[in-house]
Amino acid sequence: METTIPKEAVKKEVKHPTAHTAPAAAPRAHKPGRYTEAGGRRKTAIARVRLMAGSGKVTVNGKELKHYFVLSRQAAAARSPLDQLKLVDFDVTAHVKGGGIHAQAEAIRLGLSRAIILKDPEWKPRLRAIGFMTRDSRMVERKKYGKKKARRSPQWAKR
Repeated sequence: METTIPKEAVKKEVKHPTAHTAPAAAPRAHKPGRYTEAGGRRKTAIARVRLMAGSGKVTVNGKELKHYFVLSRQAAAARSPLDQLKLVDFDVTAHVKGGGIHAQAEAIRLGLSRAIILKDPEWKPRLRAIGFMTRDSRMVERKKYGKKKARRSPQWAKR
């Protein structure tokens, strides 16, 4: 003869769909000899920057910095966190896509600043004072229907 368990005895544990059970992810501990990675963005450019111990070599998308950024001011903007802090014993590799060449340089600058902070948090106040820790959130405004551009109206003629 089968015995049935009353419904009161069986308790189902119902989890609320919005309940967060896992603890917040802590920043990864960096092993010596490994790289530190951080991301930076500007307009539609996205940069992934890796910072590791080395001799001061900077490569962008597999090319040397001065070959990727033809204008010296763009190359200087990309490596400016290292120059401002006078850090010469780090190698930097960056993978960047999207946006224009100037936005890519600034995305690398933000990613490099964030990677330096992950490596040594004591540099944060100095980088913040220089203005390298602020993400420039300005984006191109989208085109609206009935307009020629985002805000430019079609030409109007009275007669």
